[in-house]
Amino acid sequence: MTATAPIAPAAGRPRRHYGTHLFLVVMAVMWLVPLLWTLYAALRPKAVTDKYGYWSLHGPLNLDNFTAAWSQGGMATYFGNTLLITVPSVVLTLGFASMMAFAVSRFTWRFNLTLLILFTAGNMLPPQVLAAPLFEMFKHTPLPYSISSSGTLLDTYYAVIAVEVAFQMGFCTFVLSNYMKALPSGLTEAARVDGASVWQQYSRIIMPLTRPALAALGTLEVVWLYNDYFWPLLFIHSGDRLPITTGITNLQGQFLLDYNMIAAGATITVIPTLAVYLALQRHFVAGLTLGASKG
Repeated sequence: MTATAPIAPAAGRPRRHYGTHLFLVVMAVMWLVPLLWTLYAALRPKAVTDKYGYWSLHGPLNLDNFTAAWSQGGMATYFGNTLLITVPSVVLTLGFASMMAFAVSRFTWRFNLTLLILFTAGNMLPPQVLAAPLFEMFKHTPLPYSISSSGTLLDTYYAVIAVEVAFQMGFCTFVLSNYMKALPSGLTEAARVDGASVWQQYSRIIMPLTRPALAALGTLEVVWLYNDYFWPLLFIHSGDRLPITTGITNLQGQFLLDYNMIAAGATITVIPTLAVYLALQRHFVAGLTLGASKG
């Protein structure tokens, strides 16, 4: 009997990476199980959970916890507060970051690289390190009582917005500057020859071409700022001004915790960020894959 040589795989046939697929499935399950179980707990009445246990599968499912969380937790007010913080923060961050990125990427001057490094290095500083100095600074910054009930920057949306913009500008400037550097320099040179001012080069030429990157960054910024818990908790003391991430703690009773209603409240808070991601998904993916086919 003659030994037969092993059959070589056909040329061009894709290799099957079962290990990679298994890893992705495991990671997906690890992400989805807590979310799905939170949704399941939100749909269960508290009486059923108390009777059968938190990890049981007994009992009916309904939307009573969602109704109770929305009404008892005052979530409509907290959503409005979150909107007042998130929208200005995202708009100001992207606006200032795009201007800074345009200056350091499209013009050659002495301190452009140094300034970009300073903006980027600011992201490496833990925000909590500056909590005490910022609190004292805002505490001693006077404001008219017509715009601040405390007479200072504390307990105002201005304090939270200012800090959010300051800490997010570095990352956005870094991303946008790298994208703007990849744009052909002939675009702005031709506009300059035609008599376009710096502002016209920025607003009419560079910004329209930066739209995919702005959409990707905007999606990330909305999610990050919407979910921020630390800065609003530190600077805002009035309960009726808290955003949704800190206001949801009102669902906790002093002597009794209704975990099913808290799960319903947590599920409700996820809906806006999920809607934003689904609405901007195409632009988000396009922004993340920019330059992937270059080479």
